[in-house]
Amino acid sequence: MEQYSFLRELADSWGLLVMFLIFLGVGIYVFRPGSRKIHDDAAQAPFRNDDKPADPMEDRT
Repeated sequence: MEQYSFLRELADSWGLLVMFLIFLGVGIYVFRPGSRKIHDDAAQAPFRNDDKPADPMEDRT
């Protein structure tokens, strides 16, 4: 039980602090001023190859 108590105390104090700091770091990274171009490019990725709508009659022979 000694190891469980140590890990429980670690998770309650320092683990929570580390997870909160990681959360803040990710939030700052995502909302930094230069990231708009990257996010816009990622948002448009599914639509890059949609030049024209697919013709359902084209595949039938």
